[in-house]
Amino acid sequence: MTNQVELQGMSAASLTQKILNHEPIFILDVRNESGFNDWKIEGHHVHVMNTPYFDLIDGVDAVLDQIPDNQEVLVVCAKEGSSRFVAEQLVEQGKSNISYLIGGMKSWSEHLEPVKIGGMKDGGAIYQFVRIGKGCLSYMVISNGEAAVIDAVRMTEVFEEFAREHKATIKHTIDTHLHADHISGGRQLAEKTGGSYWLPPKDATEVVFPFEKLEEGNHLVVGNTEIKIQPIYSPGHTIGSTSLIVDDHYLLSGDILFVKSIGRPDLAGKAEDWVADLRSTLYERYKQLSNDLIVLPAHFGKVTELGAGGQVSARLGDLYQENPGLNIQDESLFRRTVTENLPPQPNAYQEIRQTNMGKVTPTYEEQREMEIGPNRCAVHN
Repeated sequence: MTNQVELQGMSAASLTQKILNHEPIFILDVRNESGFNDWKIEGHHVHVMNTPYFDLIDGVDAVLDQIPDNQEVLVVCAKEGSSRFVAEQLVEQGKSNISYLIGGMKSWSEHLEPVKIGGMKDGGAIYQFVRIGKGCLSYMVISNGEAAVIDAVRMTEVFEEFAREHKATIKHTIDTHLHADHISGGRQLAEKTGGSYWLPPKDATEVVFPFEKLEEGNHLVVGNTEIKIQPIYSPGHTIGSTSLIVDDHYLLSGDILFVKSIGRPDLAGKAEDWVADLRSTLYERYKQLSNDLIVLPAHFGKVTELGAGGQVSARLGDLYQENPGLNIQDESLFRRTVTENLPPQPNAYQEIRQTNMGKVTPTYEEQREMEIGPNRCAVHN
């Protein structure tokens, strides 16, 4: 009989804290090999072993000697059921400190961890919401009881609750571009809170809903005009991609510039057309900005990009020294780099784009399935 007291579930939130705190953990991932190779849990002190569930249905004897006795062990699968079954077997075989990931990799994909990036001159603050399992980064600017949310993901209740906790009303939701790797929550969040939804018009030629035009010259304000959000047209990842300068200190770069790479131009099938725009944005337009701006991208590629407390950020001047995508002086080499030998495209990216245009309305479970896997928005893996 399984000792139910010893077998416990671990939430995605708890696992996130362990990874951010660099706590050692051993993960037995029982998904099939292809799913594991496509996307897995990573961390500085995370050891991961993949043994498919179907190899363990008749018993776990084959892996017993590989399961450590002096370390926390987490069993992981896609949805939870298989990992719980295997974890129960490990407990029955006398293994201790065993748990399973509640909700499986789907819950891991959806967890958002709020991280304070810094304060602003009026006493407000900017927060980064780290979707650690998928690499998405959303933001909330709060000032004098008002808030703006940038590049919101579909789990909008997280932003609503955070705003309530900080006694702020969400006035604006903003998408820096039409996303292809995840379903935007910006429009839904604006509808639920009575805020305005902003989208670059050059990315919105096929959308079927009303929106405010996110363009240069249309400065947004948060907190009784105290905090300015300045749009900067920065095409290349998409034709409408628009960055945001917040409080003259933070550069929200969307999917144009990341900490370790640059945005790919091919997710709308226009790679050859948009290469020149991408280079112009990175090598000319961004060059005119202050080197002291703190770059806050919309994605990260690997957990090694997470800094103190889990935040993902870098000084613009430092990126011009260290980011490989900003140091390709030969134009033909740049073109080849951003159009050839790219990582695989995001899962269901065409369907996600159609959803973000409002053309299709997938169910909740369909949306979860569409978003399974890493974001893959960067040129460099």
